[in-house]
Amino acid sequence: MNLQKRDQKMSATARVPKKFVYNFSAEETEGHAGMRDILGGKGANLAEMTSLGIAVPPGFTISTEICGAFYRDGEVLSEEVKSSVREALKKVEKAIGKSFGGRTNCLLVSVRSGARVSMPGMMDTILNLGLNDETVETLTSDSGNARFAWDSYRRFIQMYSNVVMGMNSSMLEVRLEDLKYEKGYKEDTELGVEDLKSLVKTYKKQILEATGKTFPQDPMEQLWGAISAVFKSWNVPRAITYRELHGIPGDWGTAVNVQSMVFGNLGEDSATGVAFTRNPSTGEKKFYGEFLINAQGEDVVAGIRTPHSIIKTDDSHGLSLEEEMPEPYSQLVEIYKKLETHYRDMQDIEFTIERGKLWMLQTRNGKRTAAASLKIARDMVSEGLISEEQALLRVVPSSLDQLLHPRLDPDAEKTLLAKGLPASPGGACGGIVFDSETSVAWKGQGKASILVRVETSPEDIEGMVSSEGILTSRGGMTSHAAVVARGMGKCCVAGCADVEVNYDKKTMRVNGYVLNEGDIITLDGSTGEIFLGEVRTIEPDLDDNFEYIMNLADSYRTLGVRTNADTPQDAVMARRFGAEGIGLCRTEHMFFGSDRIDHVRRMIMAGNQEERLSALQTLLPFQREDFRGLFQAMEGFPVTIRLLDPPLHEFLPHGEEEIKELASRLDLDASALSHKVKSLYEFNPMLGHRGCRLAITYPEVYQMQVRAIAEAAVSIIKEGKTLVPEIMIPLVATQAELKRLRQVVEEEVQLVQEENNTRFDFLVGTMIELPRAALTANKIAEDADFFSFGTNDLTQTCLGISRDDSGRFMGTYVSEGIFPVDPFASIDVDGVGRLVETAVQLGRETREGIKLGICGEHGGDPASIEFFQKVGLDYVSCSPFRVPIARLAAARASIQQRKVEH
Repeated sequence: MNLQKRDQKMSATARVPKKFVYNFSAEETEGHAGMRDILGGKGANLAEMTSLGIAVPPGFTISTEICGAFYRDGEVLSEEVKSSVREALKKVEKAIGKSFGGRTNCLLVSVRSGARVSMPGMMDTILNLGLNDETVETLTSDSGNARFAWDSYRRFIQMYSNVVMGMNSSMLEVRLEDLKYEKGYKEDTELGVEDLKSLVKTYKKQILEATGKTFPQDPMEQLWGAISAVFKSWNVPRAITYRELHGIPGDWGTAVNVQSMVFGNLGEDSATGVAFTRNPSTGEKKFYGEFLINAQGEDVVAGIRTPHSIIKTDDSHGLSLEEEMPEPYSQLVEIYKKLETHYRDMQDIEFTIERGKLWMLQTRNGKRTAAASLKIARDMVSEGLISEEQALLRVVPSSLDQLLHPRLDPDAEKTLLAKGLPASPGGACGGIVFDSETSVAWKGQGKASILVRVETSPEDIEGMVSSEGILTSRGGMTSHAAVVARGMGKCCVAGCADVEVNYDKKTMRVNGYVLNEGDIITLDGSTGEIFLGEVRTIEPDLDDNFEYIMNLADSYRTLGVRTNADTPQDAVMARRFGAEGIGLCRTEHMFFGSDRIDHVRRMIMAGNQEERLSALQTLLPFQREDFRGLFQAMEGFPVTIRLLDPPLHEFLPHGEEEIKELASRLDLDASALSHKVKSLYEFNPMLGHRGCRLAITYPEVYQMQVRAIAEAAVSIIKEGKTLVPEIMIPLVATQAELKRLRQVVEEEVQLVQEENNTRFDFLVGTMIELPRAALTANKIAEDADFFSFGTNDLTQTCLGISRDDSGRFMGTYVSEGIFPVDPFASIDVDGVGRLVETAVQLGRETREGIKLGICGEHGGDPASIEFFQKVGLDYVSCSPFRVPIARLAAARASIQQRKVEH
C-alpha cells in the first residue's frame, strides 16, 4: 500500500529509541499519563491507573517509536525488541503469579494497539493469546470450567487467524453458524464443551486449507505474530481512512499493549462492560454504560449481543450491574469518580469482573457529541474542575457543525417503523444501502444513503463516512457503530431488534414492512426512532450551553469573525450565528437571478458603450435593492462588497439549442449570439479577462455597481442608521490597476453624495489573490484601505493547481503524504501562508492601520484560523454555518498564542 511505503520512508529517519518496553504493575510502573507520545493513549493511561492504586491487570507497553523501527526494518521485530519483551513478560509472570505457556497457572495475554489519540476499533486486538492444545487443558484445570476454556480457545483461533494469518473471518463464522443451526442453538452460549472441541478441530483444518499453514502452537510464536500484526494494523485501509478523517499524522505510529488476561466469561459471577462517567450523547452528569454477564469485552463493543444497563433503570428488570453485582458496582462507581476527578474530563472506561473481582482495562477521554461536549465543558467550569480557557480548548470547533443544521420536525407527519437506541443524535434521511461500497458509490453520485447493518465493524468506516446516518439491528450505546458515529457527528440508531437484515436479498424487514435497497427512510438519532420515507426538518434550536460557550469564546478571541453572504437571508442567518459583518459579498451571484440574467446578457451583447450603459441602467435598481437588503440585515456592521469578478462567458449559454432559445427571447440574431459566445471563449478563464481586468476594459460595469452601493448607503443613512461600505476590487496584480479603479470608485461615490446631499465614509480595498499582489503589497497598500485575502484563488495561483480539477488527484496526494491535507481545505502554511504573511508585513509597512482579513474557504477552517491569528489578521470571514466554528477556533487560537508567548 502506498501510504505504508510513505510511512516506512518517514520512519527511516526516526531516531533509534533507547528504551523499547515500559512495564506497568503494582510492583513496578514505568510510565504515566503524560507519556502519550511514547506509550500511546491506552498505555499511558494503564500506567497512570496503576500508579493511582487501581486494580489493573499487569502488563507492558511496546512504545510507538518501535512502530517506526518496525517499518524501517522491513516489518520485522528486532532481536533487541524481542529480548526486552521477554524480560517484561517475566515481570508480568511474577506479578500475576502465572506462567506464559505453563502447564499450571497458565498466563494468557491480550495484545492491543494504542495510538496517541483514540481510534476506536480501527486497529487490531487479539485476546486469549497463549492458548494451544495443551494450555487449553491447563486452563480447564486452573478454572475448573472446561466450557470456558474451550470457548476461549475457539475465540482465540477465530481472532488470531483473521488478524495475524490474514484469513477471512467469515469463513470460520460460517462454521460456527452451521453448527448452531445443526444443533438448533440460537446463541453462542448454548454451545457445549464437545461442540466447542469439535469446532476448534474444524477451525484448524479450515485454516490449514485456506492458508497452507498450521495454527501455531508455540505461545512465543503467537506473541511475535500478534505484536507484528498490531503494528501492521496501523496501515490497514480503515485506519488510514480514520486518520485522514480526523487529521492524525501517519508517522505517529501505534504502541502495542501486552496485558495479562482477566476473564469476564468465567460464569454468572463474571462480566465485562464499557461505561462513560457522563452521558456521551447529552452530557448529563450521570454514570452511563452497558455490560454483559459471562462475556468478553469484544462482545460488548462489537455489538454481537445487546448489553444491559450498568445502573438500575425503570426498565432494567433486575438486569443492571447495580442489581446483579452490587459490590463490584459500588467499587466501579468509586473508581469512575476518582478517574474523572483525576483527569478532569469525562472518561470512557472498560472493565472486567472475574469471579466477583473488578479489574480496570482502560480509561480514556470519552468521545461525545457536540451537544454533550458543550454541556460537559460548561458543567466542569461550574464544578471547579477546569478553567474557562480549558473549557474552550475541550470543545472541538468543527464538531459544532452537528448543532447548526436542521433537525426532524416533531409536528411533521411520520410513519414510525421501529425504535432502537438513540446512539448519536441528529436527523438523517436517505436510501437504504447494506454495504459500505454502495454507500461510497452513492456519495460519488450525489445520492444520500442510510447504511443499514446487523452491526458495523471497523471495515465499515468508509461507508459510515459516506452515509447520512447509520442503523444497526444489534449492539448497544457503546457498540462500534455508536462510538464511531458520535465521534464523527453522524446520526446513528443502534440495536433495533425489530429490524431484520438480509444481505443476500438486500432487504430489511421491520414490523410488517419489507424495504429494499434504495427505499427511503429517516432516522432520528436523538430518540432512536426510524421512519418510513422522508420526514420534514426544522431549523436547529441552539440551547443556552451553546450560547455560554460562544459568549465565552467571544471574550477570549481577538480575531473578528465575519461571514461570506450574497443575500439578506444568508446575512440574517450569519448574524444569528454571531457574525460581525460581511467579509465577502459576491455580486456576480446577484446577476444570475431569473429577473435579471437577461439584462446582464444584453449588456454583454452590446455593440457599443451606449447599449451597454442602457442595459446596466436596467440592472441598477436590482443591485441597489440587493445592497440595501444586506446593509439592513447587518445592522451597522461592516459590509465588504466585491465588484464583478468572473469572466463574461459564465453568464451566457453554451449549447446551440440554448443559444437559439435566448436569441429568440431577446430578439437577437442567433448567429451573432453564437459568435459572441465563441469570441469570449478562453483557454484558462481563471487567469483571463475577469475581475479588475474587465473593469479596465469596461469601467461602466463597476460604475453601475458603485452607484448602486452608494445609493443604497444613502437610503440607509437617511433612515438614521450608520454604515461604512467597503468596496473591494478583485484580482489586482499591480498598483496601477488599483489606482485607476479606485479613482473610478471615488468619482462615482462623490457624484451620488452630491446628488443626494449626503456624505458618508467608505473604504476602497482589494482582494489579494495573486502571488504578485502579495509580493508587492507595500506598493498596493498605498491605494488600499484594506486587504482581503482570497485564499481560494491564491492557493490556485501559488500552487498552479485548479481547485475545480484537483479532486481527480488530491486524494492521492494526501494519502501519499505529498500534501499533509488538501490545501484548498486547510491553508498551505509553507507556500500560500508565506505569501499571506509577506503581504501582511509589507502592507503594514506602508499603511500601519490597514485593515486585513481573509474571505476564502480557509476562513472557517480551525487549523487555518490558528495561522491567521499568528500572522496578525484582523478578521476571518466564512460561510454562515461556519461562523460559530470560526468564533470558537479564534478563541482557541488566541489562548494558544498567549501560552506560547508566555
